[in-house]
Order: sequence, then structure tokens, then C-alpha cells
Amino acid sequence: MPVGTQATVKTLHPREVAATGAEIILANTYHLMLRPGLDTLVAAGGLHEFMGWPKPILTDSGGFQVFSLASQVRVRESGLTFRSHIDGSRRELDPEQAVALQLGWGSDVAMALDHLVGLPSDETTVRDATDRTHRWLERSIAAFAAGGGAESGSALFGICQGGMNPAMRRASAAIVAASDVAGCAIGGLSVGEPKPVMAEMLEIVTPILPPHKPRYLMGVGSPEDLWMGVARGVDMFDCVLPTRLARNGALFTPDGRINIRQAKWASMHTSLDESCDCDACQHFTAAYIHHLFRAGEVLGLRLASVHNLRFLARQVETMRRAIEQNDFAAAHSQFRERYRAVGERQPAPA
Repeated sequence: MPVGTQATVKTLHPREVAATGAEIILANTYHLMLRPGLDTLVAAGGLHEFMGWPKPILTDSGGFQVFSLASQVRVRESGLTFRSHIDGSRRELDPEQAVALQLGWGSDVAMALDHLVGLPSDETTVRDATDRTHRWLERSIAAFAAGGGAESGSALFGICQGGMNPAMRRASAAIVAASDVAGCAIGGLSVGEPKPVMAEMLEIVTPILPPHKPRYLMGVGSPEDLWMGVARGVDMFDCVLPTRLARNGALFTPDGRINIRQAKWASMHTSLDESCDCDACQHFTAAYIHHLFRAGEVLGLRLASVHNLRFLARQVETMRRAIEQNDFAAAHSQFRERYRAVGERQPAPA
């Protein structure tokens, strides 16, 4: 899912986002409740109408952003109080309000409010937050039913937590799996832990989650992590990474990430990736995109964003096709043999 935090995928027209192959995007409850607010979105006819996106929208509950952006955050059993990072105003968010907001502006997939703690955190803190997440999930499910969520065509996903503690992860996954939700999200990962630890947590969690419900790994968006997640049973992902990298000149290629600002691209008068069918690669050269970035032109940010989103969509298309053909392991191996993730050592010359 491309991320349209504030009802826009940065720099891109909705038609451009759809052309990359995106079938659903993500927006954020924390940001939307602060600006433009529920009343504006309702008056506009809902979030889809407001932002000109006719396809499904998933909105996360805002819990992560409260802890990462807001100030003076206070956690009570009733919910969260905090000060807005925009104007310092005092705000509240609880499980019932989070669901009501998402249903109010017409989210297709609403997320239950969870309590996330960062790394490092002691076991007692993680356990307390995880248990609270489960209690808030029960309240979210009740609020979703009372608000007519299913009748409106929306779906509610629960979120399992547990930090990096295997026992807590198992217990949390079992509770979410047994809950009356349409999908199961895996939160609290990709928050600074080593990638092998993230993989270990997924190997613990995904076998417990129902195979007939979507499994959603939150906040993950690098090509190698998508392959790793799908290999362990994940169905959905979101992350600001592909478009944020793009706006800083970092583009995905079959061989790994490159920096289009580097001087070597100034003389490459062919497409950045001849295997790519995105607008950037089909109509412009690497030298031109390099020039746009060096000149500070906004078109460079747009073309790079289109390319990175399409690259990931093509990776997912490849994965889905490989699964259908019962050939995923070979496809994954082929990807790993060629793609060099950031920080990986290049293979020694033969």
C-alpha cells in the first residue's frame, strides 16, 4: 500500500498512483483528525471524494503517530491524551473515537487502536502495553459493531503486539486470531530491531494467524523485506519508505538501490531500468532524472516516486505469480542472488 498520510501520496496525482498498480492506499487517522478534521471530510462526502481516490483506503488508527510525533503523551486505560505536533493543542484519542473517526470518513479498512512501545523497553512495559492493546481491541470491536461498520462495507483489523518477546508474540497473535476481525495486523516491528529478529517474530506469529484472513505487516516497505515477509505468510504491507527515498534521489533497481544524484548517471542516456514499465523509465532517461534532481525540479521527485512505487508493485506481481505457479522459493532465490540490499556486501569477483 502506498502511503497517503495526509490524504495524498506526496507529489503524485491519484491517477499516477493507480497507474503504478496500487489497488489500495493508506491514510492516517492521527493526521486527518488534526487536519482537516472529521467535519471537513464529512462535508466533502468522505475521504475518497475529498482526495479523488476511488479505490479502497486503509486508515491506521493513529496510535503510532501519537507516540512518534505528539508531545506530552499520557496513556490511561481509557485512552490517550497528547498535544498536537502542529499547534500544541490538547487532544484525546481512545479506541471508540479512533473507530468512529475512521467510519465517519468512510475508510474501507479501519484499524483498532493499539499501544506501541519503542525499543528498548523492559518486559513489564511491553507486557502492559500488549495487554492494553488486547483490551482496546475488544472495545474497538464493540465500537465497530455499534457504529454499523460491517453494514457500511468497512472492515476492522486487529493488531498483535508483544515486542521482541516470543511468548508475548504468540499470546498476542492467538488473541487477535480468535477475535471478531476481518484481518490481522502485525505491529511493533521494523522499529529498529535487526532484520533477523523481525523475521524470527514473523515466523512465530504468522502460523497462528488465520490463513483465510489477510495478514498485514505494518510499516515495512523495502524490496528485500517484502520478499522476506511474503515468504513467511504476510499478505499486506505499507510504508512511507519508497516515496520518501524517491524524494531524496534513492531509486530501486533490480540490482539494488541507487542514488540518482551521483555524477555517473549524468551520461546515462537510456532508461534507468529497461525492464521497468513505469512512466519514468518508459519516457525519460536516467540522465534526465539526474538533471532534474541536480536542478531541484519537482518533476524529478514525481518521476522517482512513480518508479519506486511501480518497482514494488512489480515485485508483488512477481511474488503472486510465483505463488500461483508453486515456484515461490525459486523466485525468491533469484531475487536474492541479484538484489543487493543496503548494507549487504557485494559478492567477490569470480
